[in-house]
Order: sequence, then structure tokens, then C-alpha cells
Amino acid sequence: MSAITLDDVIRTLRAPDVSRIDVGHSQLAHYRFGAGPSLVFVHGWPLHSATFRAVIPALAERFTCQGIDLPAAGRSISAATTPLTLHGYAESLRRAIDALGLERYVLVAHDSGAGIARFLAAEDPRAVGLVLGDTEIPGFTPAIIRLYQATLRVPGGTAIVRRLLGLGAVRRSPLGFGGCFSDPRFVDGEFGAWFVRPLLEDDRYFEAQLGLLRALRQSEVDQLADAHRQIRVPVRFVWGTDDPIFPIARARPMKDQLAGPVEWFELAGARAFHHEDRPAEFARHVAEHATRCFG
Repeated sequence: MSAITLDDVIRTLRAPDVSRIDVGHSQLAHYRFGAGPSLVFVHGWPLHSATFRAVIPALAERFTCQGIDLPAAGRSISAATTPLTLHGYAESLRRAIDALGLERYVLVAHDSGAGIARFLAAEDPRAVGLVLGDTEIPGFTPAIIRLYQATLRVPGGTAIVRRLLGLGAVRRSPLGFGGCFSDPRFVDGEFGAWFVRPLLEDDRYFEAQLGLLRALRQSEVDQLADAHRQIRVPVRFVWGTDDPIFPIARARPMKDQLAGPVEWFELAGARAFHHEDRPAEFARHVAEHATRCFG
């Protein structure tokens, strides 16, 4: 089998026809790359499977990379009644994994996707390991989340958020996506084309993407501490030392909450979305950890 390139991944992600998995309330877009034991990629907010586009080529020769767009994200189709909580997303993902017939898999996740992955792994014995990037922390709410949620509650708040994201200086600042990348200019490159432009150009998509922000409750995030005590499979955290959204000092105590073996790795100078701007390092961690989990 010839190696899968970044161009191959992008062509598949942009193909007119997309495979979808029926999970009841939603038809989840699904992308499969490579061969071997399955890695299930779980994206964060406000992203979709394409966020792992540069990670997948380094893994597809040894693993089957399963990309699934969560409800209301990417090219998935969802009903208005779709549950957009972390638990709701975890249940939707479990149904997709049921439909795919996976018997064993490793979860690869970041941001809110890693919150979803932890709730899933706590309940599903088919998950044999997790690789988690910067993500929600029990007992802590990022300031930017509090700000966005407060803005959405005021009259006209939705329009305010969209107008701000339409300003390049705001997008590249800590109020936008500046806290996600070591170089804020990354925001208006490929990342902007894949994830920011749809928010600004598609009214329905923008409103759908606000669903998780509106539904997210700190009480649900705090329940991750209970989920940690139920996760007995190996977990590898990969965290950016300069992440201003999920500060590493707040995150480190999580490694002592999990019931199974935990590895903790810090990427010097990296921020929240290091899988985007430092994909080779992230892919190396995934390959090492998944090889051990499946072995």
C-alpha cells in the first residue's frame, strides 16, 4: 500500500461525496485512512475532523485513522434536538463506533474532544488507550469561555461574537484564536480557511457551532474527575507549556486522578492547538502510545 500523503487526506476531506453514520438524531460524517488497528480522532470546538489533516499521514501506514465529525460540526447533519453536551457528544460517538463495528480502539483527542473522549472511555471497555491534548480541567473554567458565554446571554450577543471574529486583529488575539497557536498568524492561514471562514460565511453553521458553548456547564466539566477514576487504560497527556486557555499548572494535577497508568509530556512553547502547528510531534506521541496500547 502506498503512503498516504497530506494531499490525499485533504482530497478526501473535500470530496463532494462523504460517508455518514446514522446515530439517530444525526448523520455523522466519517473519514477512514490507512490500515491496522483503529485510532478514533475526536476534534474540539469549533473544529471538525480536518483539524487532524497533518497528523494522519504520519500514522496511516500503521493504523486505521477514523475521523468523525461530531454533531453540528463539519459535514455532519444534525436535528435541532441533538444533545450538544459533553455527555451527549460521547453517546453520539459511542453509537458511531458501534456502527463501525470497532472491537478495540485508541482515542486521540484534544480540547473539548478530549473531554468527550474521557466520558466515553470511562464507559466503553473497547477503548484500550487515550492520547489527550490540552483540554478541559475539572474545577477550572477558562476566562475566554466565561467571556463568550456571558456575551451570548446578552441581547444581540450572537451578532457581537460573530462581528468580533470577523476582525482579523481580534481573531489573532487572545479573545479569538491567538491563544491556540505559537504564531498567531497561523489563525488566518489554512486554519482560517478550514474553520473560521465557515463560521463567518454560513449563518446556520455559526449558530450550530454555538450550541456547545451555550450548553457547556462547569458542573459537567467537574464530572470528569469521576470519569478519571473509572479510566484504567493507559493515558498519555501531551500539553503545551504556554497554553493560556488551559494553563499547564492547573492541568498537571489531573495525572493523579486517573485509575490507570498515566504519562505526561510537555511541549515547550506550545499552546492549545499544538496538533495543528506542531503535528509531527503530536503524531509521534500518538504512534508511540498507540503501539503500546495495541501491543
